[in-house]
Amino acid sequence: MQRLHQKVALITGAARGIGEAIARAFVDEGAIVIVTDIDHQLGTAVANSLGDRAIYLPLDVRDESAWQAVTAEVLQRFGMFHVLVNNAGITGFENGFVAHDPEHASLPDWRAVLATNLDGVFLGCKNAIQAMRKTAVRGSIVNISSRSGLVGIPAATAYAASKAAVRNHTKSVALYCAEQGLPIRCNSIHPAAILTTMWEPMLGQGDDRDARMRDLVRECPMKRFGLPQEVAAVAVLLASDEAAYMNGSELNIDGGMLAGSVVRPVAQDS
Repeated sequence: MQRLHQKVALITGAARGIGEAIARAFVDEGAIVIVTDIDHQLGTAVANSLGDRAIYLPLDVRDESAWQAVTAEVLQRFGMFHVLVNNAGITGFENGFVAHDPEHASLPDWRAVLATNLDGVFLGCKNAIQAMRKTAVRGSIVNISSRSGLVGIPAATAYAASKAAVRNHTKSVALYCAEQGLPIRCNSIHPAAILTTMWEPMLGQGDDRDARMRDLVRECPMKRFGLPQEVAAVAVLLASDEAAYMNGSELNIDGGMLAGSVVRPVAQDS
């Protein structure tokens, strides 16, 4: 039996990167997947490539009315809503360098990051809880936070603050659902240094690309980037009934960076 057999799962920000990898892993495990994004062309292409077990619905996670419309359509089409993955997020640097340090960040730039990364998660959880309560399913909400939600990031304070808030909101949702007697779990995933398109401007395509990659992961004990598929594998676990006793948990996917202080392997004599 596939681990997500016939579960209806909605994934935000699924047109690329980690969200796309999660969508593909979920379909492989038997889920019916709703791919959502604000990039309609890429989102449609991803859904089409997944075959008849996936559809694309446009969704701006910052918009409460959009969430209500998408949730209503999912229930109308499928009658159930088992899994939500709140993956959509921005760094604040999508259009080039913007000051995001504590001294120089502007209030509009700060609010723009929190609107997607935090408001979007709040609205997703809110609508998913209501839909799951209505259909009386055993539900799972998976929030994609970040290593940046566990440590300070001086040059990206809005991003770090938003991801820290996602971590804490996950626990509040888990406790609320338990208090309400709802069989809905909520857990968070905290990736770091996952090789997605957001790294491409820093890596480039020149002869020094490999050297740049090594430099960017020099403080990772495993000395490499993680892959979107490795995050997706953990999302599959949390969405599945195998993780039925995991609630309010946080799972790090960072190659060991948060295991302790940086450890640089000592070269051994040959």
